[in-house]
Amino acid sequence: MALILNLETATKVCSVTLAENGEECITREISTTHFSHAENLNVFIEQVMHQSGKKLAELDAVAVSEGPGSYTGLRIGASTAKGLCYALDIPLIAINSLRSLASLVKTECDLICPMFDAMRMEVYAAVFDTKLREVRATEAVIIEPHSYADLLAEKRMVFVGPGAAKCQDVITHSNAAFDLSVLVSARGMAALAQAKFTEKAFEDMAYFEPFYLKDFIAGKKKQE
Repeated sequence: MALILNLETATKVCSVTLAENGEECITREISTTHFSHAENLNVFIEQVMHQSGKKLAELDAVAVSEGPGSYTGLRIGASTAKGLCYALDIPLIAINSLRSLASLVKTECDLICPMFDAMRMEVYAAVFDTKLREVRATEAVIIEPHSYADLLAEKRMVFVGPGAAKCQDVITHSNAAFDLSVLVSARGMAALAQAKFTEKAFEDMAYFEPFYLKDFIAGKKKQE
């Protein structure tokens, strides 16, 4: 038995799920056009704990989305998760953000390709089979008409996530399907975090850093 708090902050979705034994208890989340993690993450944590009737002291672990994804979102999620784990003296679990999204997919296709938008025609993506076994590792991909042609030549693949929408008109192979209804959520972390807890696959909090995939480049602030 394990009570785990799951924090998903890899995209503009701010999502918190409290799960017991890998099963969702309560979720609070919001999707906006901007990053709202700084304003909402701690509020959502308080709300799910209060609504569940549980106390922070009862948590067995905290799981956080490790990336790839937004530098801003991942940094906030990691610092919040570390703070809780240090204060409560409980382990930290890191979950690949794309695998978490893939776990929410119900499909008859052979493969699942979750995608996060990385600006222009680039995405962060990985490929999994329906048992969430990695077929192609997480990478930054510039989408072209022949992207994933080798996999699509033999198997049906469904593309999901906030990066998939801009690929619909580019990847037109007959074995490619798109499901834009699958939304990023901490719900996808629950079973994955439970499995890591059982395996004692914990992070070293002193050295853990999110998997940004690409170096952060600060841009100029837009004029109002």
